Amino acid sequence: MDLVSAIFGEAGPMLARTSRYVLPLVAALIVARCVGSMLRERYEPETWAYLYLPGNVMVPLRHWECILGRARSVDGQVNDPTVERLHACLIRDAAGDWTVYNLGRSETYVNGMRVPPGGSPIADADVLTMGSAAARFVDLTEEERSSLLKYRHAPGRRVRPGVTLLLLTVFQVLLLLQQLTFNPGAGLGVAIAFGVVAAVQWVYFIVLRASGQTGFEPELLAFFLSSVGMSVAASKTPEDMIKYIILFLVAVGLYVFLCLWIRDLGRVKSVRMYAFVAAVVMLAATRLLATPRNGAYSWIELGSHLTIQPSELVKVLYIYAGAATLDRLFVDRNLIFYIGFSAACVGLLALMGDFGTALVFFVTFLVISFMRSGSFATAFLAVGSAVLAVMVVLSLKPETLSRFAVWGHVWEDIYDKGFQQVRAMSAAASGGLFGQGAGNGWLVDIYAAETDMVFAVVSEELGLITALCCVVSLLAMAVFVVKSASKGRSSYFVIAACATMSMMLAQMILNVLGTMDILPFTGVTFPFVSVGGSSMLGCWMMLAFVKGCDTRANASFAVVRPERFTGGAGVEDAGAGDEGWYDDGYSDDAGGWYDDGYDPRGGRG
Repeated sequence: MDLVSAIFGEAGPMLARTSRYVLPLVAALIVARCVGSMLRERYEPETWAYLYLPGNVMVPLRHWECILGRARSVDGQVNDPTVERLHACLIRDAAGDWTVYNLGRSETYVNGMRVPPGGSPIADADVLTMGSAAARFVDLTEEERSSLLKYRHAPGRRVRPGVTLLLLTVFQVLLLLQQLTFNPGAGLGVAIAFGVVAAVQWVYFIVLRASGQTGFEPELLAFFLSSVGMSVAASKTPEDMIKYIILFLVAVGLYVFLCLWIRDLGRVKSVRMYAFVAAVVMLAATRLLATPRNGAYSWIELGSHLTIQPSELVKVLYIYAGAATLDRLFVDRNLIFYIGFSAACVGLLALMGDFGTALVFFVTFLVISFMRSGSFATAFLAVGSAVLAVMVVLSLKPETLSRFAVWGHVWEDIYDKGFQQVRAMSAAASGGLFGQGAGNGWLVDIYAAETDMVFAVVSEELGLITALCCVVSLLAMAVFVVKSASKGRSSYFVIAACATMSMMLAQMILNVLGTMDILPFTGVTFPFVSVGGSSMLGCWMMLAFVKGCDTRANASFAVVRPERFTGGAGVEDAGAGDEGWYDDGYSDDAGGWYDDGYDPRGGRG
């Protein structure tokens, strides 16, 4: 309050009260701009090579990993009855070298030589034979890719990210104003914390913008959610804000590091086995070393003022190790090792008593196993095995069942088992649409409210509109990943991004609906918003997988760009109907289909 008076004088309290009605509107505008940019911008595919089939038919290869065959769903369709539905796959490495693998019972040949089980290299102008269909492989040169790149639209033209970032800064200033006005414990530490977050996001934006990056929507949503989480942390423990901001800086640093690390898939695959081992060892060590809290062995104490929850970091390792490239999916279809790894993780979480996190891991396992196998039978078998495992656990640990007995009956036991949820729902209702003001709520003083019931805390202090904006932010990122998946360069990025959003959505659903007694109360965190350094580290690191799936022009530094997007005439002027661009791409003169509508090779084909 002293800081507010020093800056704004007697008008400070009135500004803080007025900001209660402005802040949710700013939050809605931030989320709406990010959603509009992510879902309305063009998603042109990349083209890396071509297959020339008989009859002058050109098949573009859009990914670093392409399946070839007769099926309509493949990346390179060859309409020949002698070709199998899934006949071969082509894989490009970061150095630009291609390898072909045989997938079906029929043989595949390169220049008349049979492709061995370990694959065969293929270069520009080589002849690839599948069944009786012979195709000439044409690898694009750097110059040819450059001519295609200028016809791709960079994000950030319709919805300027700089304006969205400015609105986010206003949102943070309003949060700080309310904290300093309504929260008696807020002081210089809280002001420094919000200032550091604002400075980090602007430095991040300026540095990447200077390097030619234009797509910032996932990061902006993450900064928005982290700002809400920082407000909750300031309401709960304003004296610990310096520690919180140090963890925030580490989290953003690890996010940048992981984005740069996954740019090289060869490097990613080289340490996957270490990720498998580290995940299991960390969970086992937690069970042995953790101090129990409410029957759960989830936290390891490092001194009197620092605890770590390893399961939050294991989430990153689980996705890192579980995602796979096409050569592993088709050349080695065996999922036994991955299923065993997943069973070990979920089993250790069950032994730790952390059944909410175990459920989140199981949902992620279903997504990864289905995407790796493409088989519903595998998913159904996993569900059946999980049901059996749950029955065994409940028979051996009947006290676990009592945690779910209160589901749907919290109002019948408001002073015991329903204590937390009854107060969470009451506080959320008292906040209304616009909230009581940041730092002006009472629910945050209830045990675990800032983590397990954070949706209700946000609803009480910042209003239902802001709380729903947090929900929409994660839903928008999930839709963004699904929309980006078909354009992803590698199945590794696609699987990792889909697994990340499945894990975050599962956490969000369990947190929100569990708090409202619509689902059983499991005690999982709300990504980015729940207070906790381990959770914040894990969420920011998993965001790197989302960036790895984004292949829009100049949108992600987590993917390698063959050339910098020039942003010339092709950016502003190229569009449907422009010269050289065809939305459907059929050219009578060329005698074949051009999905991207632009042929950079001229007469080369």
